[in-house]
Amino acid sequence: MGGMTEVRTAHTADLDDATIKAARALLWEVFDDMTEDDWEHCLGGIHALAWDGGVLIGHGAVVQRRLLHAGRALRTGYIEGVGVRVDYRRRGVGAMLMAELERVVRGAYELGALGASEDGMAFYAARGWQPWQGPTSILTLTGFERTADEDGYIFVLPVTAPLDLTADLATCDWRDGEVW
Repeated sequence: MGGMTEVRTAHTADLDDATIKAARALLWEVFDDMTEDDWEHCLGGIHALAWDGGVLIGHGAVVQRRLLHAGRALRTGYIEGVGVRVDYRRRGVGAMLMAELERVVRGAYELGALGASEDGMAFYAARGWQPWQGPTSILTLTGFERTADEDGYIFVLPVTAPLDLTADLATCDWRDGEVW
């Protein structure tokens, strides 16, 4: 512990089984309420993996989602599964992970978005992510459904899309588990 931290990025398809298993185990270690659906949300995009020697100490992913806002379906880089081992926190590992994920968002998407925890809100705000101030909702198989419990916890990173942060957010696409 305490060596040189290195962050590498790779698409899910390019990760070997051992790395996928290590990332999954790390997130279960970091989050008390991690579920299979949460893990599924991390897959299919670009992973940022923080290593100390051969030990995985941090993970984050950006996956594509469509958010509806102002009459447009925005190509959105949605941040998932950002976590750092407890014994490596407050050392800049989370910032290193987010820098790589933000690089991907800025280079490939119109907008970045994430659902922040109470503990993570100040961290994301300090990095330039902005809390969505308007109402949020999801698009279900039967139509739009408000997600009032998520209001105030959704953060966005504007890239190229014009945004009105006080308007209806972006209706996210339906998925199992936590929709945001």
